[in-house]
Parts: sequence; C-alpha cells; structure tokens
Amino acid sequence: MSDELSGNFIRDIVAEDLRAGKHETVVTRFPPEPNGYLHVGHAKSICLNFGVAQEFGGRCHLRFDDTNPLKEEQEYIDSIKEDVRWLGFDWGEHLYNASDYFDQLYEWAELLIRNGRAYVDDQSADQIRESRGTLTEGGRDSPYRGRSGEENLDLFRRMRAGEFPDGARVLRAKIDMASPNINLRDPVMYRILHARHPMTGDKWCIYPSYDYAHGQSDAIEGVTHSLCTLEFEDHRPLYDWFLEHLPVPSRPRQYEFARLNLSYTVLSKRFLLQLVKEGRVRGWDDPRMPTLSGMRRRGFPPEGIREFARMIGVAKRESVVDYAALEHSARDYLNRTVIRRMAVLRPLKVVITNYPEGQTEEFAAVDNPEDPGAGTHPVPFSPILYIERDDFMEEPPKKFYRLAPGREVRLRYAYLITCREVVKDASGQVVELRCTYDPATRGGTAPDGRSPKATLHWVSAAHARPAEVRLYEHLFKSPEPGAAGDLLADLNPRSEEVLARAWIEPGAAGLAVGERVQFERLGYFCVDPDRSADRLVFNRTVTLRDTWAKVQSRQK
Repeated sequence: MSDELSGNFIRDIVAEDLRAGKHETVVTRFPPEPNGYLHVGHAKSICLNFGVAQEFGGRCHLRFDDTNPLKEEQEYIDSIKEDVRWLGFDWGEHLYNASDYFDQLYEWAELLIRNGRAYVDDQSADQIRESRGTLTEGGRDSPYRGRSGEENLDLFRRMRAGEFPDGARVLRAKIDMASPNINLRDPVMYRILHARHPMTGDKWCIYPSYDYAHGQSDAIEGVTHSLCTLEFEDHRPLYDWFLEHLPVPSRPRQYEFARLNLSYTVLSKRFLLQLVKEGRVRGWDDPRMPTLSGMRRRGFPPEGIREFARMIGVAKRESVVDYAALEHSARDYLNRTVIRRMAVLRPLKVVITNYPEGQTEEFAAVDNPEDPGAGTHPVPFSPILYIERDDFMEEPPKKFYRLAPGREVRLRYAYLITCREVVKDASGQVVELRCTYDPATRGGTAPDGRSPKATLHWVSAAHARPAEVRLYEHLFKSPEPGAAGDLLADLNPRSEEVLARAWIEPGAAGLAVGERVQFERLGYFCVDPDRSADRLVFNRTVTLRDTWAKVQSRQK
C-alpha cells in the first residue's frame, strides 16, 4: 500500500509554508460546479482538500462555481452537500458561491478596462476560437483590440444593462496574442447570457468565466493553497496574471496534482449525464455509476473510499488505477465491520427425508468472525431448505467438492447431509434434492472425525423471506472505455443482473435502507431504497474474492 498521502508533495509544500511562516494557517477549498453529481474522482479532491486542512488545523471551504446558470440546478447543489458530508467532511460556516462575488468581480473588470488590460470584442465565438491560433502558431489580434478605454467601458456597462443579445459581445483580457500559452491569448472574462441564476435571479445578464472568477474568489476568501488537477497547470499563468493586476486582498498559490483515472470507468460529468438522460442507467445514483450517490446506493462505505484516496496517494504524473484497488479498500472495511447472514440467490429445494416431521430448531450463527464482541444470532432449521443451485451437480467434475448424488457435505452451523435422490421436472431440470442428515453431527462436526470438503450456506424454506438481489459488474466491458473511439459501444450489457426470487434468512429481514451485510460465500450487499414492505432489495457491493490483494501479495 502506498504511503504517498502521508508524505505527498502537496502536504510537504503546506508543511514547509507553515514552518517558514509564509502562512499562519492553511486554507483550502473544494470548488465544484453544480452541473451534475459528484463522482469518485471528486472524492480524491475532497479527501485531499479537506484532509490537508484538517491535518494542519486549518479549514476547507465549500464553494460552488456557479458561473453558468444554464447548467446549474438546486438538485446538484443539494447532492454535492450530501456527498461531502457522507464522505465525513464538513465545511462549517464556510459555504460560499462564486456568485457571492459577482459585484466585486464586475468592479475589478471595469478596473482592468480603465487600466487598458481588458476590451470588449464583437467577434463571434467561432471567430475568436479561430483567431486564437494553435499550439505551434500564434494568434491574431482582434479588430476590436484597439478600442479606447472609454468605448470599452461604455460597451461593457451596456452589456451589463442587457442591451445586447446572447453572444453579441464578450469582454476579453488584453494579454498577449503571441504567447506560447494559448490561455494567455486574450482569454474571455465575461459573456452575455440572459438566463436566470439560482442565487442572483435576474440581476445579471453577463457572467464571468471560470478562469476569471476562480483565482479572485480564492483571494477574497483568503485561500492559501488552491489545489487543482493537472489540466489546470497551463491555466496557472492566467490565474497569476489576474492576481497580479488586481487589488486582491490576498495572494493564493495554485498547485496541480494528477486526477484520478480508474479502469473500467468514465469520469466525465457530460457523458454520465448522457447516460442518465438516455435512460441507460436508473439515474445519477444507479449503483453502476461512479457517482458518490451511486456508490453509496451500491453499499460502498465512505471509510473505504477515504482509505482508497489515502492508498493511491497524490502525484504529479497521470496514471490509471485498477478498479480492483477501490473494491479492496471497500472490502477491507466491510470485512471488519458488517454482520454476516445467509441468503440463497438461485434456490434449489432440499428435503431432509429423515428429519422429524414438524420439528424445527435453531443454531447460533456468528455475526462477524472478525469482531469477537459482535455476538451471535439464531438461524432456524427445518426439514425443507434452499441451497444455491450452483452448489449441486449431478455429474460433478473431478475438483467439484460440493453436493452431488451420494456425496456428503456440511451445512453451515447445522448438520452433515448426504444427497440420496434427485427429482426432475418434465423438461429434465433438477427441481428437488432428497437428502438425509446425520443427527450426531449437530453444529457440523462428526463424532467419528469425518469432515466433508465443502460447507454450504442455506436457508429454511419455512422461515426464509423473499428478496430481490441485484448483481453488478463493470458498467463498461473494456478497461479503457472508448479507446476504440465509441464509449457507448463499450457499455457492458451484463452490468446488472436482477434475481427476483432470492431467499434470505429471517435475521436479514429487518435491515434498513442503506444497511450493509455480508451474505456468506456470496459477497457484501446493501439494502436498496427500492425495498417494499414485503420484499427487501439488495445490491451487491463487491464479491468476497480480492483479486487486487492477491496481485499485490505476489508482487511483494
């Protein structure tokens, strides 16, 4: 496991800045745009920003980047707050919006105009894009770049007053159209957008760009370390340019780190929104989605996600993390904390022919073998049981040790049983097994020392409760979705399997929505909100098999 987060380069920078007296306290911020739900990539940033602030006794602000009212919704704002809290972090009184600073940003824009560092451009968006040049060729000056300060100020004020339609004009910073950094080729600061804003209503019809609002918002809030992903590295000179040419109250510094790239996963809000709108998933919180709400619904514990963020660390170089590492972190926490119960997903009926008619008894089942203080719970036993269909084969291969004709197996916590007869329907499908039990093996131990190689889970048919179980695989069938050019073509048609006729032991019937459980031999599951009064619905979070841990063990 990596120790990068306990000694990563950003933490080292913060520690040195505090030691050198550059800052009295550390202030970070998490600045999501409320145009979609947060995903696991955001979790890395949340853990970093809030984690660094907590470690050094500082604070982390939650600031919504609400500069585009066309894409922002209250639903997204509410979900972001819920997700951050679910991960275990709190911003306290430090909840802000970029729109809180619109008046100040406007005043500073006028200042840049008066100082000859901003101008109004009448070119269309396509013309501006075309004239910016390429990575190898410089851009061309706008024909409106030489406007006087008075004309620019008049036009900008008329833009604010709503005199012009959307897209008619923009305000651009006047920097250097020949700069090798395209971001410095007179970037757009304001665009006209006649749209109602969730926070400011109809007060504004011009809205600042992210590049303009970001650094100044940091400065107003006294942010010391503005942590961004690597795609903003080329934007840092522009971030600094605005701070240098405006009378900001503080001077934050931007630092970049590698964003999270996860195998079998797409972390694009635009594409995730497409999946939702086209009905290819149940919604933003579909358990197959990499959104935090989807992971919560699937049963991923926030503690496991925080451990995953710690484990993968913080680096400067982009890399792809194996999805199995995320599952490992979740599995490790779940193994130590959740209760065990038995469930049968694909039931096969077993009749114990020599068990006393009408008799039932109970066995004490361990709640969690990893926790000695967890205790036990009673499991009822009766003559008619359900086992997994996969635990029986009429003609077993050499290394199949589970139930077969004439073979003895152990029922977990109960008895040793032997299959005596196989009952089939008219189509030849096995529908029932008739077995005998050894009364002397109560608890699964034989007095004569015989010990079957297989132990099966089961439920009592008379006491079991019906359940629907949803099994999940990766949403994409390729570890690099879209590598061939088409993301939709890589969607996995088997990403969800719904088993509508599962049975659970009564000890699992009282679980509430969101509660997690290990179904023995099957994996970790979580109660879904789709549950009804007479039927629970479970989502499988992860299987019991930890492939990632095995690979790491071999590499050592």
